[in-house]
Amino acid sequence: MPNLRVPGPTPCPEDVLEAVGGQMINHRGPEFKEIITRAHGRLQQVFATKNDVLIMTTSGTGGMEAAVVNVLSPGDKVLNVSVGVFGDRFAQIAERYGATVIKLSSPLGQAADPAAVRKALQANPDVKAVTVTHNETSTGVTNDLEAIAKVVKSEFGKLLVVDAISSLGCIPLLTDAWSCDVVATASQKGFMIPPGLAFISVSPAAWQAAEKNTTPRFYFDFARHKSYYQRGQTPWTPAVSIMYGLDLSLDKMLKEGMTNVYARHARIGRQVREGAKALGLQLLPADERYASNTVTAVRVPAGVEGAKLTGLLRQEHGVVVAGGQGPLEGKIIRIGHMGYVSEADIQDVLTALKASLTKLGFKTSAVPTS
Repeated sequence: MPNLRVPGPTPCPEDVLEAVGGQMINHRGPEFKEIITRAHGRLQQVFATKNDVLIMTTSGTGGMEAAVVNVLSPGDKVLNVSVGVFGDRFAQIAERYGATVIKLSSPLGQAADPAAVRKALQANPDVKAVTVTHNETSTGVTNDLEAIAKVVKSEFGKLLVVDAISSLGCIPLLTDAWSCDVVATASQKGFMIPPGLAFISVSPAAWQAAEKNTTPRFYFDFARHKSYYQRGQTPWTPAVSIMYGLDLSLDKMLKEGMTNVYARHARIGRQVREGAKALGLQLLPADERYASNTVTAVRVPAGVEGAKLTGLLRQEHGVVVAGGQGPLEGKIIRIGHMGYVSEADIQDVLTALKASLTKLGFKTSAVPTS
């Protein structure tokens, strides 16, 4: 089996895959009600929230779209805080549904500046909501969401809508303590299960916005999902197999303990970064304090072709990493390390990286041992 180290989908434990292979049940029956009810309570623990957490059969992007169509109406003004491709995607979705988007973008590799968010909100007092990506996989940067939330909520009282697709369940995100109104994530990252589900927390303020919202929605209607959850169902046919995996993965995460899960990701994140630097490589993030603990963006060294490096890693070592996106194509590789990952997995990546770079003519240093 290859060592899959892309930013998602991520590897799944064998027992989770076995659970996913279970026989179908009636998604309107008592067995499914038991699973979704149990999952809801456990998801609240992972989200660190008492708010409703909706389960939708869709991708992470579907979760982002659901957030937009439920809280933003055509003509509403939204401040989009972006540090990369997925931050930009939030803006694209909002624009498609008729919102007026004010774009606050940071140079690639830099985190969003809470002071810049403050300045933008001061200049635009009629902004209804702020959209932000907590962890940007295209650049390997984690925004200081707590600091941004203090500006957005404590100082201005705006709705805060968060893409936490590659952070929640791996990096601390305290939904209630930070007053996040909508937080969207997906199954194929930190939850250690296949793609197919999105999880979205909705605060009382977000519910109030949804009640007044005029954007048409059908499949992604928050209110419809909540009403069906009260019956122990989903409004549309759910990904039953992935729900089996979710049931087991949440059990595994909470048995490990979220504090321990966060510590493990922090430890492995440091291992990747220190290992890359020891090889003589540079990280993309301008300030390592904001370097992600779920995906590391490493600059491709001069004289090495990015596509050749990723190809060699795959073909000769069975290590699958991602290249750069958009303006970073060919300039970085991205090593995913979220969910089901160990130090041994990363040691294999670093060893393969050294061998591949050497073959491509780059003189590396020794690979550190964990």
